[in-house]
Amino acid sequence: MLLDTHYAYALAGAPARLRPEEWQMLKVPASTLRVSAVSLWEIRLKWKSLYRSGQRKGPMSPAQVLPVLQQLGVSLLPLTADHAAAVLQTPIKHSDPFDELLLVQAQAEGLSLFTRDLLLVKHPLAVSA
Repeated sequence: MLLDTHYAYALAGAPARLRPEEWQMLKVPASTLRVSAVSLWEIRLKWKSLYRSGQRKGPMSPAQVLPVLQQLGVSLLPLTADHAAAVLQTPIKHSDPFDELLLVQAQAEGLSLFTRDLLLVKHPLAVSA
């Protein structure tokens, strides 16, 4: 199962944000969970972006998230040239490039994308709690 970026954040630093039914979905061997380099890239961009107030848009940096995920035994999925060139068989109705790349990776790797994103939960490659 490929984890959407929200779950990478939650596992790394805010597990209380997860609902009981999400914990049930995550109660599998950590080695069967994947986090994409795409999510780490998204985390990086959010960390570097600021609201007008000066507060960061992302709660943690990728340098904080990555070692926690590794310590938990979550596998990392690199973004390959084949992933970047692949066409998503069932297109999404919005233009978020991170969502599309995560779905392309799930498609290519035979995985499901675990998400709570309301724009994605009905996609055939997505699962939610």
